[in-house]
Amino acid sequence: MTTGRRVRDAGAPRAEATTIVSGVAIESIAGGGDGVGRVDGVVVFVPRTAPGDLATVRFTTRRRGRFARGELVSLDRPSAQRVRPACPHYTADRCGGCQLQHLGYDGQLGAKGVIVRDALTRIGRRRIETAIAVAASPDPWRYRQKLTLALRRRSAGGWVAGLHAYDDPDSVFALVDCPITDARVMVVWRAVLDAVEADPTLLPDAPTLRASVRLLDAAGGAALTVEGGEAWTDGGRLATRVPLVRALWWRRDAPGAPARLMAAADDASAAARVGASFGQVNARTGRQVHDAVVAATLAASPRTAVDAYAGIGETAAALAGRGLTVTAIERDPDAARWCAERLADPSRVIVARVEDALAGALPADVVILNPPRSGVAEAVTDALAGPSGPATLLYVSCDPATLARDLARLAPYRLASVASFDMFPQTAHVETLCVLRRDDERPR
Repeated sequence: MTTGRRVRDAGAPRAEATTIVSGVAIESIAGGGDGVGRVDGVVVFVPRTAPGDLATVRFTTRRRGRFARGELVSLDRPSAQRVRPACPHYTADRCGGCQLQHLGYDGQLGAKGVIVRDALTRIGRRRIETAIAVAASPDPWRYRQKLTLALRRRSAGGWVAGLHAYDDPDSVFALVDCPITDARVMVVWRAVLDAVEADPTLLPDAPTLRASVRLLDAAGGAALTVEGGEAWTDGGRLATRVPLVRALWWRRDAPGAPARLMAAADDASAAARVGASFGQVNARTGRQVHDAVVAATLAASPRTAVDAYAGIGETAAALAGRGLTVTAIERDPDAARWCAERLADPSRVIVARVEDALAGALPADVVILNPPRSGVAEAVTDALAGPSGPATLLYVSCDPATLARDLARLAPYRLASVASFDMFPQTAHVETLCVLRRDDERPR
């Protein structure tokens, strides 16, 4: 039961009303990590709340609106699942990089299982009778092997480097530490920021930049990629100042601009492979997912397979090594070249967008999809649902909503199994492997 008072915001349009309600029961966690409560038939999404919370919530609704974005005013009764966030930035700076640090780890896993199940049933229109268990990460902390920061030039000179607040995406707060990021990555970032603090001209001349550090080796060597600015001819100076930066890339501020190698400790070919790397940010859980994909593929006893969105070919090479004829499809030419080096005839690589090449690569016994967060184009699901579609389809996704949307387009396939993995602890993201079998299986 909720009680409360309605407060009209004088600056809000007449069609909107701002409401403060106490005793709002938080029932679950939504796909983006917000808690979900209900007030007078309105579903309210409230960041930083937990299932079991009773909370006082401020939210704004439009007339006859069914959904609202809320703000936690205070906790009337905290959930037993709540814990104290380990990262000071989570509370003090309202960091948007994590969404679930206020939940104990078992609570995070349970919430993600509900997120996956709800998406597959409501959006994907798949019948799932049991709860979905999410495999725990071996490393709930310090697992990220890549960290991307926003850099903003100060008016007085120098740079602020950090992340955005979840409720103010235009702001940037100075990051001291990120406890979900590998300590070796943080060492490189501190060295880069120290060098830039001493000499701000080491970075491109631009008001804002994005930059990422990706770990390359156990010794802490890393690749640095800088994005933004119109020109940068002396990027090698930054790599010289920070020896742990083994390869430095720059992408100018233009739509579709390719990354340019600015400096590399090794030969350019090796550095190009680094730049094309599609490695997971959580290496140990990524290996679990990889092994599960290979095992599920081999369980179908296939002779041929298509590895769509193949990246640098980890899965394609593993399957080809087991005797399958694999067609790998990858649009990035650098990644495709490295993938091709790992395959031998009759396996092959097609350098193209999956939506342009998949139909021509069929038929195959198994197709593996591992698309970006946005999911697949309709041309992909159309090809799979057509007469040349495979008997077995594996779909790996980091976004339950787009996964479910794409599964809804695949009517000829039944959902044989679902396995979820906590690739991204402390966040609302979850990795899911769906195995689908064709209902109209027939001799090939």
